[in-house]
Formats: sequence, C-alpha cells, structure tokens
Amino acid sequence: MDGPSWLGAVLFLGVQLRALWPAAAVEVHTSKEVDAVNGTNLRLKCTFSSSSPISQKLSVTWNFQPEDRSSHEPVFYYLEEPYKLSAGRFKGRVTWDGNIERNDVSIIIWDLQPTDNGTFTCQVKNPPDADGAIGEVRLRVVQKVHFSEIHFLAVAIGSACVLMIVVVTVVIICRHRRKKAQEKRNEAADAEL
Repeated sequence: MDGPSWLGAVLFLGVQLRALWPAAAVEVHTSKEVDAVNGTNLRLKCTFSSSSPISQKLSVTWNFQPEDRSSHEPVFYYLEEPYKLSAGRFKGRVTWDGNIERNDVSIIIWDLQPTDNGTFTCQVKNPPDADGAIGEVRLRVVQKVHFSEIHFLAVAIGSACVLMIVVVTVVIICRHRRKKAQEKRNEAADAEL
C-alpha cells in the first residue's frame, strides 16, 4: 500500500468513526409541569450533567414564554455569578437557588401571579461541551390546590393516626378505671374482714 492511499484510508476511517462517536453535550433535567398556588413562592428546579468538568465559562439562561406564545422574556442569567434582571415582569421576583458544584441551577420565583402561566426554559452551556437540549417547565398558577392522590393519601394516613391515638387513649382510660374499681373492691373486702 503506497503512502497517499494509506493516509486517505486512515482519514476516511477517522471521519467515519467521528460520525459514530456522540458529540459532547450538556444534558438538562427539569420537571415537565408544575402547578403552584397564586401568591406563593416556587422553586423551579433545573439540574444538568456534562461530560466536561465545570468550566469558568459555564452559563445559565432562564427564559419565559407566556401562554399566548408571544416572544420569550428573560428571567435570570448566571455567568460566574448570578445576575438579576433590571427590568421586566420578573424584576425583583427571582432569586438564585442553585449550586454549580452540585450541577444545580435552580431559581425561586416569588409571589406567583396568574400572568406567570407559561413555559420556563433553562439552558446550560459548559464549554467545550456542545449545546444540549433546553429544559422546559410548564407552570400553571392556580387559585387553590387541586385535591390529588397525594392529598388523599396524606388525609387517609393522618386520619388513621388520629384514630389509633383515640383507640389507645380509650383503652388506657378503661384499664385505669378497671384498676380503680378493682382497688375499691379489694378495700371493701379488706374492710369486711
């Protein structure tokens, strides 16, 4: 095999293997849908994984798209440190609650309002990793919490605990009264003797 054809074969094989090798990307993980009560605070959780070590150039961008699908609005930005918004609907209502060392880039939104209904996106860039998927959380701000299976389970467990406490209390009181009655009978029997 002469030099140029051998080199061409190696380059061709390298290109083919590179096509099969997955590109490095940041993976972003969020809850898909969240319900929250009007006027409360909510932690929007977003975590990430990266094949590269955490870089000084790691950046986090949170955006918001209202339900009417109008343009995206900035919510929060992180690059070496958290940056708060100087304008917009979320000004003064968003706090950084993440921990980069733990791959957590979560935020807290304060005083939720019905106008906050929509989709929040969390994008993490960790050079040299290529961009990955953007995490999305659909938020519904409701006037009151819907009664779900979890609530039903909590009520059922709570009711069972209360019932057990009542039964144990009644049993203890009955035993105590029997013991007192037995003591009075013993005293009466001793007095007759």
